[in-house]
Amino acid sequence: MAMSAEEIDTSRPHPARIYDYLLGGKDNYDVDQAAGDALAAKAPEVRMSVQANRAFLQRAVRYVVGTGVRQILDIGTGLPTSPNVHEIAHEAASDVRVAYIDNDPIVKAHADALLSQSGATSIALGDLRDPQAIIDHPDVRQVIDFDEPVALLLVAILHFITDAEKPAQIVATLRDALPAGSYLVLSHATGDLADRRDAQAVYNNATATMNLRTRAEVERLFDGFELIEPGVTQVPFWRPDTPPPARAAEIGFYGGVARKTTG
Repeated sequence: MAMSAEEIDTSRPHPARIYDYLLGGKDNYDVDQAAGDALAAKAPEVRMSVQANRAFLQRAVRYVVGTGVRQILDIGTGLPTSPNVHEIAHEAASDVRVAYIDNDPIVKAHADALLSQSGATSIALGDLRDPQAIIDHPDVRQVIDFDEPVALLLVAILHFITDAEKPAQIVATLRDALPAGSYLVLSHATGDLADRRDAQAVYNNATATMNLRTRAEVERLFDGFELIEPGVTQVPFWRPDTPPPARAAEIGFYGGVARKTTG
């Protein structure tokens, strides 16, 4: 896991490390912890929200594997948090293949240390802002066959893409690479439920800004896919398998799962 110091920017908070800190992880730095604490001060529900988002991810992975999909492309995977996507998937079906993508060298280093060498999982450095490079990445192609259905995970990642960077176009490029029968699992932070401009500002000094979007804007990211019931909802209310937590209605994350029905 040795890395050169210049590869890792510890002078500014990184969204993956802030998220890790809010989930109770240990793979973060003082700058990330300070940003996480500032975020929690501005948006008291944030720790509950990231836990609910993680639980949504787990339910959604079990759902798509249950439909028969055996390939998962997880972009913006973040630091490994057990159970990881491949662990959740393999509980349901041992033959699922998972390709992880993240733009943080620390994420890649930690994931490299965890992943098996069986060829069923891979981790590659990549940036969502260049979706075609992700599709063409040899480490992705080693694991993912784009002629067979793929579950694309864009979980808590698109809110780090600005409007100028065209998030809908990014999703469309990825969508067009997927065959019929593929799925999109997406979650996104919102300011619909409370004024969270102060919380957004915490990310102004981070390696990516926070761009909150409305429910209608999140729904438009699913263009070209057919939403699975119950559609785009706050994440605790997407097919819950336990009673939603107290104050679940305050959680500022939308999530949904959708299927691509045409090639």
